[in-house]
Amino acid sequence: MQTHEIRRRFLEHFVRAGHTEVPSASLILADPNLLFVNAGMVQFVPYFLGQQTPPWATATSVQKCVRTGDIENVGITTRHNTFFQMAGNFSFGDYFKREAISFAWSLLTNSVEDGGYGFDPEKLWATVYLDDDEAERIWLELGMPAERIQRRGMADNYWSMGIPGPCGPCSEIYFDRGPEFGIEGGPEADEDRYLEIWNLVFMQNERGEGRGKDDFEILGPLPKKNIDTGMGIERVAFLLQGVDNVYETDLLRPIISKAEELTGRSYGVEHTDDVRFRVIADHARTGAMLIADGVNPGNDGRGYVLRRLLRRIVRSARLLGAEKPVMGEFMKVVSDLMAPSYPELATDFKRIETVAVGEESAFLKTLNTGSKLFDDAVAEVKSQGGKKISGTEAFTLHDTYGFPIDLTLEMAAEAGLQVDEDGFRSLMAEQRARAKEDAYSRKHAHADLTVYKEFVDRGATEFTGFDELATEATVLAIIKDGVRVPVAEVGQDVEIILDRSPLYAESGGQIADRGALQSSHGLKVRVNDVQKIAKKVWVHKSTVEAGQLTEGDTVLAQVDPAWRHGATQGHSGTHMVHAALRQVLGPNAVQAGSLNKPGYLRFDFNWQGGLSEQQKADIEAISNNAVADDFAVNTFITDLPSAKKMGAMALFGENYGDEVRVVEIGGPFSMELCGGTHVQHSSQIGPITLLGESSVGSGIRRVEAFVGLDSYRYLAKERALLAGIASSLKVPSEEVPARVEQLVERLKVAEKELERTKMAAVLSSAGTFVEQAQRVGKVLLVAAAAPQGVGAGDLRTLVQDIRGRLGSEPAIVTLLGNDEGKVPFVVAVTKAAQDLGVKAGDLVQSFGPSINGRGGGKPEMAQGAGSNPEGIEAGLSALRARVAELAG
Repeated sequence: MQTHEIRRRFLEHFVRAGHTEVPSASLILADPNLLFVNAGMVQFVPYFLGQQTPPWATATSVQKCVRTGDIENVGITTRHNTFFQMAGNFSFGDYFKREAISFAWSLLTNSVEDGGYGFDPEKLWATVYLDDDEAERIWLELGMPAERIQRRGMADNYWSMGIPGPCGPCSEIYFDRGPEFGIEGGPEADEDRYLEIWNLVFMQNERGEGRGKDDFEILGPLPKKNIDTGMGIERVAFLLQGVDNVYETDLLRPIISKAEELTGRSYGVEHTDDVRFRVIADHARTGAMLIADGVNPGNDGRGYVLRRLLRRIVRSARLLGAEKPVMGEFMKVVSDLMAPSYPELATDFKRIETVAVGEESAFLKTLNTGSKLFDDAVAEVKSQGGKKISGTEAFTLHDTYGFPIDLTLEMAAEAGLQVDEDGFRSLMAEQRARAKEDAYSRKHAHADLTVYKEFVDRGATEFTGFDELATEATVLAIIKDGVRVPVAEVGQDVEIILDRSPLYAESGGQIADRGALQSSHGLKVRVNDVQKIAKKVWVHKSTVEAGQLTEGDTVLAQVDPAWRHGATQGHSGTHMVHAALRQVLGPNAVQAGSLNKPGYLRFDFNWQGGLSEQQKADIEAISNNAVADDFAVNTFITDLPSAKKMGAMALFGENYGDEVRVVEIGGPFSMELCGGTHVQHSSQIGPITLLGESSVGSGIRRVEAFVGLDSYRYLAKERALLAGIASSLKVPSEEVPARVEQLVERLKVAEKELERTKMAAVLSSAGTFVEQAQRVGKVLLVAAAAPQGVGAGDLRTLVQDIRGRLGSEPAIVTLLGNDEGKVPFVVAVTKAAQDLGVKAGDLVQSFGPSINGRGGGKPEMAQGAGSNPEGIEAGLSALRARVAELAG
């Protein structure tokens, strides 16, 4: 049975049983505790906690999930995947244990002809929580023999998200794969042979703080008894497809086949190669799904996880023998495989491919850099007669430059060296421990939104701000410090919920309106911010400035008209810039985020590489031409498929409802799904001035602009600045660029002449240092402080000159500088001194501690820097003593 069919049957089974099918949430949710959605119930947490009333009593979904806690172990075994699909059925106070167990049993054991999966009931086992007599009784009544029901403790059969929130005992269903996969004895004895396929969680309690699976406190019962189940689609797939593991199923094996084609190696021949094939298959699918939901490679958070996944694909392919780029090929296979269930992979394939291929290109450059650094490390080890690259060096290559440890090991072996793996692993373990501690420190209980529940259930705040800037409204609630209060006094900061409001609540990149609430009895409240709760209730964050605010008051809610005018200019200007970008760069310049406020906009988009000056000029010109064309701005409501058919642009990762609002400016020029406020004609935006363009992450660029009066003020300031420069240079404004270019050239010539003069002065001192050379045993030693202000580059030149003047004598030259508080140093050793066993790098250790310095190099020359100029004399004394020991 194909995986897409397994998915379809699950949903149909529960829809027939009265459940509402709910689409998978994005892998990215606004939850500070989660990098990615990692369980099927995540989008339903507010319902389980009783903070919101669910729109349905029962639901079913197949949720995209990503877990990345142990990426390094992917592929080593065949059980672990970073991406998986969790099929679930949910009850919010409707049914409980009996129905949940019965639903699961019937789907698993019903025949394929009757819509089930056709599992042999004799091969299924169940586990229940230690004291859950009720669940055991239900299983017995369904026909499960007592000997195939096992009771297990909190670590195995009590489920929570790992943080304060909903939890409860669970019953897990296992499939016995047979004696060839392990020993007898049920799940307690062997979880490789007895494979868990479905977890039925009886969500009835709320847990407190704790860090393990079984060391948290049960705070008490939830408002209602709920059901949360999770069936692993991939695990069921490999069982029903008769293969040994998930990597051989219909949605992963074709990726391995493509890897075989690209590398010339075969899967199933050698374990090390198999691990790499599985890494490619797993990470390619996960990477594509993350990019589809709007994640881009970066150096922290979600972006860093994606970057690691994509780079591990490249690394594994290279180690398997791939010589050409591979990412585009893998992304195409993933898209073809997964699109039947996730059509966005096909419709958005070009962007997904562009992001993945761009990261591959960047990593290949990193590998080249890492190879050079590796070669330097090898040369250093061999020059010192060593046989092993240090763990610190390997860790630096891995952590700073992204150079994989397995490549380091392989290349070290080719160079006849070993790597201090224990040292490397120790440093990696320390890093992981720090990261784990940091991640836990950021985890918190889910925010308590109970105080808002009544209003969420009541329905959405009526937004009147598209049609008017002042609305009479009723105060439904006043909230202070998370508690509902009847009255707010002067000076208090409170949250206010109204039945209707003209003030825009922050969303879609547009920041909230500013405004006021007033009444006939002298009330004046300043509205500082407006935020949405559950995407439907407007919460006005406000300060009482005069009078007394009482729940139930009738107030006049007013938007600051100047603020709104600027906000509409900023938001409509964003649409102009977006449309212009796509005209200049093409359809792959897709929005990745935006922010607009009065007079200002910024727009992030997917693109590899910076924009040229001409491209920026074209974007600005097209935007302003559209402003001058005075396009009408039209808005209308339609259904999502119709809007997409018209060509309306949507923002990635955004979950839209059945009905969407379309903002159209100039017909085909700009059409986007948008809930923000806008001007009525494009001419009202005013001038648009691009401020600049920059990178905000791998494959993401950002343009910023002023609009309206802010644009005028910026240009006026620039004009005044130019006029001032023209006046100083005594040339017309239009001649300023040429005049500045002339001055820059003259400055460069002067700087070069100054440098030559300075170098001549430095080198003129070489003879003096040679004259001061002291005989120490068998060598001549020059050990002195360099002239004040001599930098590292000049110091190296001076030392080389002195060494050359000393001829074939065994000689050591060491100069320590003092350049603005830094202590650059260079040590040079002649060939004759090296033959006596003297190495420049070793000498650094004698004086380095005195100047807080570090450095290194080759036997003939070493250099570095310190930070303690006061230790120069002590350092030179230590050096003379060490030379006396070596050459005496």
